[in-house]
Amino acid sequence: MTLPADRFGLSAAMTTPFFATGALDLSRLADHARWCLANGCTSVTVFGTTGEGASVGTSGREQVLGALAAAGIRGEGVVYCIAASSIHEAVAQGRMAAEFSCRGLLLTPPFYFKGVSDDGVFSWFASVLQKLGSAARNVILYNLPSVTQVSLSVELIERLKREFPGIITGVKDSSGDWEYTRRLLAEHSDLAILIGDERYLAEGVRRGGQGAISGLANICPGVLRPLAIDGQDDQRINRLVDEVLKYPVVPAVKALLTRRTGDEAWLNVRAPLVRLPAMDVGQLGAFYDDLFMDKAV
Repeated sequence: MTLPADRFGLSAAMTTPFFATGALDLSRLADHARWCLANGCTSVTVFGTTGEGASVGTSGREQVLGALAAAGIRGEGVVYCIAASSIHEAVAQGRMAAEFSCRGLLLTPPFYFKGVSDDGVFSWFASVLQKLGSAARNVILYNLPSVTQVSLSVELIERLKREFPGIITGVKDSSGDWEYTRRLLAEHSDLAILIGDERYLAEGVRRGGQGAISGLANICPGVLRPLAIDGQDDQRINRLVDEVLKYPVVPAVKALLTRRTGDEAWLNVRAPLVRLPAMDVGQLGAFYDDLFMDKAV
């Protein structure tokens, strides 16, 4: 099925593979990106939360983009997550994404600073976008208060949208707050509202959402695609999310990826994260198997 040009679709919030030493495993990363794109994803998002992006520095980011290019994956299939608290660093990352002609920028607020006002957050975003100039395009604001401790209010998004028309094109909402999501869908229908919590994905798409940047798309994009594209419910996804949330999320997604691939190298995470204990890996994998016995995901 061809996705309409005005729809975002399903992007895998791509996990980043590491060797046991913490070094990037670029070959495995490129293979995984190809798999995601061949199995239902319309793009991959690199350096996001699931990708441990805050722990990947400038040289590592350059290596990842180089590995994708060498694998024949062009920028139009890649969303680049900017994860920085420094305006200077955020601009440098944005320029790197522009050089790769990435499909869009997923822009995280300055997560180190807590208790900041809407005025302060607006000033930070505005400084980044102004300094990026023409490199600022297709910017998706990233609302992830459970991690960043910075909430993007509906009013702040309105202010940014008006200040940067045609540049701010979407919001990824990973708040897990359905009432907030409903307000976004109602008041910012001109933006691509992307649902981060897969339990609300189908309902959000039925209300006008344009898809998702999803960690579970690393595991079962074929199952998620009908939710993200057509708004079809699948209670297996709700159950899987509920189970994953019992564990540290990033190691849990990697444990599921290990179960799907049979490749234990996926268990590796970069400090300060730690891999799941073997017992938890087994329990989570068994739960996944019970949900998707046919493995056709």
